[in-house]
Parts: sequence; structure tokens; C-alpha cells
Amino acid sequence: MQTVNDFDFNGKKALIRVDFNVPLDKETLAVTDDNRLRAALPTIRKILEDGGSVILMSHLGRPKEGPEDRFSMRHVIGRLSDLLHLPVQFAENCIGTVAQQAAAALQPGEVLLLENLRFHKEETKGDVAFAEQLAALGDVYVNDAFGTAHRAHASTTIIAQFFDQKHKMAGLLMAGEVTAGTKVLHHADKPFTAIIGGAKVSDKIMILEKLLDIADNIIIGGGMAYTFYKAKGGNIGASLCEEDRLETAKSLLEKAAAKGVSVYLPEDSIVADAFSADAQTQTTASDAIPEGWMGLDIGPAALREYLVVIAQSMTIMWNGPMGVFEMEAFSKGTIEVAQAIARATAQGAYSLVGGGDSVAAVNKFHLADKVSYVSTGGGAMLEFFEGKELPGVAALS
Repeated sequence: MQTVNDFDFNGKKALIRVDFNVPLDKETLAVTDDNRLRAALPTIRKILEDGGSVILMSHLGRPKEGPEDRFSMRHVIGRLSDLLHLPVQFAENCIGTVAQQAAAALQPGEVLLLENLRFHKEETKGDVAFAEQLAALGDVYVNDAFGTAHRAHASTTIIAQFFDQKHKMAGLLMAGEVTAGTKVLHHADKPFTAIIGGAKVSDKIMILEKLLDIADNIIIGGGMAYTFYKAKGGNIGASLCEEDRLETAKSLLEKAAAKGVSVYLPEDSIVADAFSADAQTQTTASDAIPEGWMGLDIGPAALREYLVVIAQSMTIMWNGPMGVFEMEAFSKGTIEVAQAIARATAQGAYSLVGGGDSVAAVNKFHLADKVSYVSTGGGAMLEFFEGKELPGVAALS
């Protein structure tokens, strides 16, 4: 896969699909988390340093019926200009005369941001004519939006057909994501431990099935653990449980045993009498939770076991928290697992953290620079690990 490092952008207009779907303050509409903006900076700077110009296109939020001010890309301009140390220009549409004139006037070293792609329903429908209008704005197409690579939208996939192989390529973020994912999926040093958390088994079935073929250990945390315990006949009180996934959970455990994969369920849990930050809590065995109580974090015995497994691992993939880490009373499991991954990384293990909550956790606990790679693509990374072809990646080849 060609990347921007393989191309000289001198005098070229680079049309870059970025993922600037960033959270905004509900009242001021200011950017509250600029990680996705920062992630695109290396690609943008490479092109500008070559003597090229940059046209950025992205979606923001989920506008229902055309343009809505709260989803306008203009709210991103201030923060992006600060990060780039140059004024970012803005086109009030992503197609049509406004966009064409702004793109045509762009000079080397300048950056133009187009209005929200999803103000046009043709974007998510993968409309060919819409993609062609976007393609006409630039000389080169760069996809640096791994987070949307699993969607065959006009700007992420269809647009690539309007550029020859030399003039379509991955940005540095996209290339980094694919490289990191491929390393874990196909070239993992052993032992390989996958840590899977979150609320629902149903969200993680496909990735768990895939991991049974490549992982040595699978550590389970979060609400999904209780569906497994219920499937094994345990008492889980009022803990989260997907009744329609009990057979699935049982089947996954049987397959793991047959393949020699060690599955670690939390031996004990921190349980509460209500889903509340100030609820009463106690520690119980995860398969003997009293009626009316719910598991909201892994317990100390589970944590001790998990830390030993992580410390012995050479490759670690983490997707999903161990508990309700947003509440301090139920954050210990997630914090300590994150710290253990950081320690293992310092000792030579390769660690990849993906999924919105896991990424939020490593950022919250200031550990993002202590792991090998933090993925920006939640759904895309999951589908990548499920073995699915990502349309946005395939379109570049």
C-alpha cells in the first residue's frame, strides 16, 4: 500500500479524507478533545513541507436532514489552525461552486477545510456522482481516516476509482493503523494475550472467534463476563447479562478449551447494590453474586491473576474496560490493567490498545505514550481483527 512518504507533493493539491468527528461542547461548540485532529497532523505537515497544498474533508456527528450548524466543520477551524500554526481556510460546502473555487485558489502551503460531508446524504450512500465531484477538487487522494475505513462511503471508498494507482495512497495514520493491526493479527510474538472487556458479548463475538485462532490467552472483563458466568450456571445477581447469548458464551468456552486457548474470567468482582457512584459495595465470587447486587469491576483476586498473565506476555491487544471506570469506585481494575500493559511494554512486549473506552482509559490515566500503539478506529479496528476486508483500505490497493 502506497503512503504519502512515497510521493512528492510539490505543486500538488492533496485531497485528504480525515476523521475530524470530534466531540464539541454542547453550548460553546468548541472542540473538547483534539486527539483526532492531532492524529492527522503528520500527514498534513508532510504534504505542506513538500510544497503541496491540502484540502481536508470529514464528517462530524450524524446530521439527519442536511446542514445543521451544530455539526458544521467550521467549529473545528480554530483548534486546527492553532495546531498547524497557520490559518485554515473554510469552504461552506464540500461540492459545487463554493468548493471548486476555494480549491482552485489554494496555493502551496495552504490548507482548506470543506464543510461536513454528511450534509449530503450521497456521502453515506456511496454515491458515484458525489464522489466524482469531490475527486475533482484535488490532484492526489489520501485516505487518513482509519476510523471510517470499514464504511464504503463516497469519500472513503468510492472516490478512489477516480485516481490512478500512483495518485491514491494512505496517510501516515492509516498506514500506522494497518501496520499495527497486521503485526498483532499475523506476526504476534508469543505468548499473545488479548484483553477483551465491555458490556456485551454480542459486540465482541466475531473478534473472540478470530482470537481463538491466534491468541494464547484471552482475558475477559467488564459486563460481558457475567453472561459467561450465567452460561456456566453461576449466580450473577442483577449483573448485566445477555440471555440470548448464553449458548454463544458456552460455545466460545468449549472452542477455546478444544484449541488450547486459556480463557480467564474474573474470579471475583466488586459488586454494588445500585448502578451509582455512591452505591454500597462488597467483593464476592463472580459466580455467587447476591440477588439485587451487580458486578461493576473485577475483584482483587481476578486482578492478581490478570496481572501475572499480562506480565508474561510478549504481545498484548486490549479492547474494552474491566469495569465502569468512569466511576472511581469501579475504576481500579481498568487502571491496574492499563498500568500492567504499560509495564509489560517497557519490558519489551508489543501492545495495541483499541476501542473507544480503552483509548479513553489510557488517555485518562496518562498512559497513551507508555503502550506501543493506540488505535483511533474503534469499529474499524474490530472489523480488521475479525478478518474482514475494510473497503477504505482495499480501495487504495
